[in-house]
Amino acid sequence: MAQVTGLGGAFIRATDPAALYKWYAQHLGIKLQEGYFAFPAASQRAQITVSFFKRTSDYFPVTQPAMLNFQVDDLDALLASLIAAGVAVDEHRDEYDFGKFGWLTDPEGNRVELWEPR
Repeated sequence: MAQVTGLGGAFIRATDPAALYKWYAQHLGIKLQEGYFAFPAASQRAQITVSFFKRTSDYFPVTQPAMLNFQVDDLDALLASLIAAGVAVDEHRDEYDFGKFGWLTDPEGNRVELWEPR
C-alpha cells in the first residue's frame, strides 16, 4: 500500500516573497534553489515531523495558520548571530531529551521554531 514517507514542503503566504526568501537566506543560511528552498533527504539529521494543534492553541499565534520548524546544528550560536543582526528572537528556550528549541519572528510577523536535535 502506498504511504507518505516524509514532508514534501511547507507553503506560507507572504506579502513580498522575494524579500522573505532573501531574509531567510541571509539570516538562516538557507540556499534558494530553482525558486524554492529544498532540503535533500540525505542531509537530514533527524526525522521531519508534522503536528496538528487545536485552532485555539497558543503554541504559536492564533492568527498564524502554520509555523515552520527548522533543524539547526548549533542553536545557541545561530540565535546569538540572529540577535546580533537585529532579528526578533524570543528569549525563552526549551530543552528536552530530543533536543533544544528557540524561536524567532521573521519580517512578516511569522513565528519560526528552531530545533537542535540531540
